[in-house]
Amino acid sequence: MTDDRRFPSWVKYSGAGLELAGATAGLALVGYWIDGKFGTGPWGILAGVFIGIVGGLYNLVKESLAAMRQAGDDDARRG
Repeated sequence: MTDDRRFPSWVKYSGAGLELAGATAGLALVGYWIDGKFGTGPWGILAGVFIGIVGGLYNLVKESLAAMRQAGDDDARRG
């Protein structure tokens, strides 16, 4: 059994949503730290949240397109 067939496909791709949340939360914490260190008000946390959402959505779209491509290949192989 190959490594990519051990788990159902939804388990494989559920990590993309967790990566979106993790990137947003992690960069928001970095922005919070920057605000506390340099006294920049809400701009550090806002920039961190924005960059986290953009990066997380980029990864989510990339993973979704790869899943669609793989599903198309599987359908073509089956018939």
